[in-house]
Amino acid sequence: MTTVTMGETLGSDSPDAEPATQQPKRRARLLPAAAAVTGGTTLIGMHALLYGNWLIDDAAITFAYARSFADGLGPVVQPGAPAVEGYSNPTWTALLVLGRLVGLFDHGTIFGIPDYVLFPKVLALLLCAGILAACHVAAARVTQRPWLATLAVGGLLAITPSFVIWTFSGLENPLYAFLITWMAVLVFRAVLDDRLLNPKLALAMGGLAALAALTRPEGLIYAGVYPLIVLGTLRRAMFGACVRNILLSVAAFAVPVGAYFAWRYATFGQLLSSPSVAKSQDLPTLQDFTRAGELVDYAGAPAVLVAVLVIGMALARPAWWRRGLLALLVPLGLAVIAYTVLEPDWMSQLRFATPIWVLGALTATLAAADALRRARLRGRVWITAGLVGVLLPTTASFATATETFRAQPDISACYVADRFGRIFNGYADVLGLSDGSLLLPDLGGSALTSRLHLVDMAGLTNHRFAELVSDGDLQGQRDYVFDEVKPTFIHTREPWTRGNGIGLDPRLARDYYPVHYDIYQGTPNGDWVRKDAVPNQAALDGLRAYATEHATEVERNIGGWPRRQCGNTLERGQTTTGQS
Repeated sequence: MTTVTMGETLGSDSPDAEPATQQPKRRARLLPAAAAVTGGTTLIGMHALLYGNWLIDDAAITFAYARSFADGLGPVVQPGAPAVEGYSNPTWTALLVLGRLVGLFDHGTIFGIPDYVLFPKVLALLLCAGILAACHVAAARVTQRPWLATLAVGGLLAITPSFVIWTFSGLENPLYAFLITWMAVLVFRAVLDDRLLNPKLALAMGGLAALAALTRPEGLIYAGVYPLIVLGTLRRAMFGACVRNILLSVAAFAVPVGAYFAWRYATFGQLLSSPSVAKSQDLPTLQDFTRAGELVDYAGAPAVLVAVLVIGMALARPAWWRRGLLALLVPLGLAVIAYTVLEPDWMSQLRFATPIWVLGALTATLAAADALRRARLRGRVWITAGLVGVLLPTTASFATATETFRAQPDISACYVADRFGRIFNGYADVLGLSDGSLLLPDLGGSALTSRLHLVDMAGLTNHRFAELVSDGDLQGQRDYVFDEVKPTFIHTREPWTRGNGIGLDPRLARDYYPVHYDIYQGTPNGDWVRKDAVPNQAALDGLRAYATEHATEVERNIGGWPRRQCGNTLERGQTTTGQS
């Protein structure tokens, strides 16, 4: 069996071995490739600009942990907090820590833009370029115009709001998609070049799967990509080589993942992160698999039908690259399975579907290119017209989704930093409190700006709450709050008020004064202060006056552009909303 180096697996020869006469041809190939990757990345970035400085609040939880790691505090969400693994994306966290250590993240501004906004978004843009570079590597193997296929993939991703929104949300989505795309492309090329049983490829696939698993919890599923493809091409004469390479891939996956799990258990005493515990991932049911219909509804049934049709046509023909296409379908299929079995969360725009859009766009584009290549002129005209026709309603639907999200985005880190960090710092200042605690459901931006000890009723950064939420123990959650924690301040809102009953528990009115009711949700949703923290009626009146002026102003702007710009820095103890 022939083996190759990693460079050969990627389809690039060593420059030293390349004759001088071939170098101009190589440069001629690289120029359109670079132009296609740059063009596609630019289209994606132009779409991302529509959302301005918006970052989802959950991303700021990772930002807070990155700050703590970089400052030598360890895995804590804020100084003085207990060690809790409140993040589920160690590799993305590590990149943010590196950014902070070199002065590019969480320090101030770069070119007048807050670096807590610029750094993760630029990193996402670079990863998009890496994704398109991988697509070009795949396309170069099956089409004479790989630059056009790459640009087509970039265009498809650029019009897909689900992909762009979550890639530039501050979360780990771009890194996750980058890793999975390169896994798919490496194995695609290896199958076509008959180099699947290459030890270096096996190690690379296992290592990339490990990185994917340490980027998102469901990334564990991609450890199966290489073994499944090897088993699918198993021949009796190569049984020993197949087993050896599968074991190599498994080892390359298991060592880093096992090491991280061992560190997790030694540090936190549990095998799952706190978010994984709180979200109570159950075993999948047959009903879960029907969630694949959400992907079809979002992309548009006609577009999905045509994509399936062109892929089916490529598989039905005795095409030389059919085995490679089947290999691409393995990670795509696993991505769809991972999406369907994951517990859905409250965020809109299918945030768990990011790798599906990339692999789906790449696979459909390569299959469409094959169909166009095989067709005569008239057939090419009809195929092109059909593709344009089915993309028109999808594009219109995507445009509506873009405008809807732009007008009313999911809760932003800036809003939470202002409303629950800086505003409650102001409450504490009005009452003259040097310390205190705050129970709330939104713990991203607030972890970066609050000087109060934060208690996360969602359980993402609180082991005890995570266990109570996982067990569905609503009474236990309420007793924990009112009998044990006794926070200085409480903020409650729907769906938490009715969900855990804390906002409806009679002990709330017994032990707490209402300070401010949410202008949209009304009583009992809003801010409460513990009665024994208020020295007199004058202090309570002053607190309520402060809330009326400041909390109301922030709430009125929750969906507006001002809430997407909240100052040049997010620092502990700030009180001025949107301060520089």
